[in-house]
Amino acid sequence: GSGDGQGQILQRFPEKDWEDNPFPQGIELFCQPSGWQLFPERNPPTFFVAVLTDINSERHYCACFTFWEAVESAQPQSHARNGDGDEEQEEAAAPIQPAQLFAPKSLVLVSRLDHAEVFRNSLGLIYTIYVDGLSVSLENVIGNLLTCTIPITGGAQ
Repeated sequence: GSGDGQGQILQRFPEKDWEDNPFPQGIELFCQPSGWQLFPERNPPTFFVAVLTDINSERHYCACFTFWEAVESAQPQSHARNGDGDEEQEEAAAPIQPAQLFAPKSLVLVSRLDHAEVFRNSLGLIYTIYVDGLSVSLENVIGNLLTCTIPITGGAQ
């Protein structure tokens, strides 16, 4: 009704927490700092990095790439006609097409390393594969991204 909603995690990798790096609780709140809302137009994709600090003072860099998808309205709207009285009562409340609404969908990458450009490129690749509907499974793409080696600034690979 109001267009406000609550985010939910649809899919995550890995599916279970790693012992030394648990999944951040409430990550969906950081994806949409202004709240999860529907909009009448498709907004351009956005990217930002939030830094979360856990109870042990360890930093977790949460890169968030948000894009907008069309959603179908759950309820048809009805429109009452104002005629001169010549129209039949059956036509008094004719359904009209609901306005197209767009909902945010976010891809999030959580890392202990601060490499915003790598995060942006990785999430952009996942987004492109998703939008283009390529026959590559996201599990394989993410698995390949997780196994790549990123050089440490000023150090050996």
